[in-house]
Amino acid sequence: MAEDSKLWDVIYDGPFVPTKTSGDPAILACQSTKEIWGTLQTTHEGTTQIKQSKIDMLTTVYELFRMKDDESIQDMHTRFTSIINELHSLGEIISRNKLFRKILSVLPSSWESKVNAIIKAKDLQKLIIDELVGNLKIYEMKKKKDNERRSPKR
Repeated sequence: MAEDSKLWDVIYDGPFVPTKTSGDPAILACQSTKEIWGTLQTTHEGTTQIKQSKIDMLTTVYELFRMKDDESIQDMHTRFTSIINELHSLGEIISRNKLFRKILSVLPSSWESKVNAIIKAKDLQKLIIDELVGNLKIYEMKKKKDNERRSPKR
């Protein structure tokens, strides 16, 4: 005790382990890591019913997805990817082939010749989505440049 009074307190009273009691009371009541994981999963994703409702809603958004008239390929791709990522995080996986076909089907009718060329020239099973989007961006730039050339300069 003469050497270090704080050490003597630890020996006499035992170690002081600080605890913090803030947080989710439901997690504090859990007895195992499995219960904690289940509670965190339900808190984050919701119940199975809520999760299925989210999947249903996002599937409808996916099915009704269209490229807007004034939208660039990049903006359309960003919106599309957001929907796909949300579905993926909920465990709903859409095949690569379906994703490509969906992207090609939402393009405006003025893109029909490009869509047909891609379908005929590319094997959609082997194509990477970045290649498809890159190909569409190049076509978009060419279309824009052609339109600028055709329109009279003021």
